[in-house]
Amino acid sequence: MTKEKKFLNVGLVMPIAPIDSCTAEHWIDVKRIITESLASLSDYDTNPKIVSEGDSTGLIHKRIVEGLYTSDIVICDVSCKNPNVMFELGMRLAFDKPTVIIKDDQTGYAFDTGVIEHLQYPRDLRYKAIVDFKEQLAQKVKSTFEDSLKDPNHSPFLKSFGTFRVSSLKEDEVSPNEFIIRTLQDIQVDINELKASDSRSKSYNIHHSNFKTIFKPTSRMFDAMVEVLRKLLVDNSIDKLSVNELIPVIKDELNKMGFNAKDYEIRAALQRLVDEYGSDKPKDT
Repeated sequence: MTKEKKFLNVGLVMPIAPIDSCTAEHWIDVKRIITESLASLSDYDTNPKIVSEGDSTGLIHKRIVEGLYTSDIVICDVSCKNPNVMFELGMRLAFDKPTVIIKDDQTGYAFDTGVIEHLQYPRDLRYKAIVDFKEQLAQKVKSTFEDSLKDPNHSPFLKSFGTFRVSSLKEDEVSPNEFIIRTLQDIQVDINELKASDSRSKSYNIHHSNFKTIFKPTSRMFDAMVEVLRKLLVDNSIDKLSVNELIPVIKDELNKMGFNAKDYEIRAALQRLVDEYGSDKPKDT
């Protein structure tokens, strides 16, 4: 009888934009290597996701903080000492939760995190060394996570400096309807950010005045999308997805239902959902 695998929620903290001599494509390759390494775990299913994206400044979006806090284990690539990565690593270590740090062979150790073991891989990603690295990473993730389960006082970092009481994030219990409304409001924030940063959004005609020309109230595609979104919310499949990540997920589900939806149509439908259901103001009766 095949042993059922447990799901291991793995968060990734790593560069995604060009830095030093590393291109964006280089980081895509590194993420693929990490994903392939985790796929070799015999006891766990994983779907590693980057807990943050972009290089925005100001307050960190709550999704990033929640990802850093709620992940069962976080793999952090400190190669090139990207400032955003180092900041997010600091947050994860402050939560004192299982963390595996990796770096390439061209990056030196940071003073503050030098007490933690780092797994190293070659920046040129040469095959033989990467094969060995993937084996080491899979074993390190498994042992680090399982050690944290066995030892209630497990501390990957803070124990090196004394005894501390680690802060926790407040967790609220909400009704399904309130959860859906909050999720739609988060989508509204993402859409607003996309509209502000993407000049191409003008060609998508996603302004409110154009919604009804794209989707009529009886639109079968819109109704189908509402059902898809509700299903994803119930399955807890989208709580950490940005709009850019959410669109292909919805598109794939709509394709299975026989709809050939365009990206701009899905964006417009998300905005309409926010307008119709995302407000906590009472509607007129």
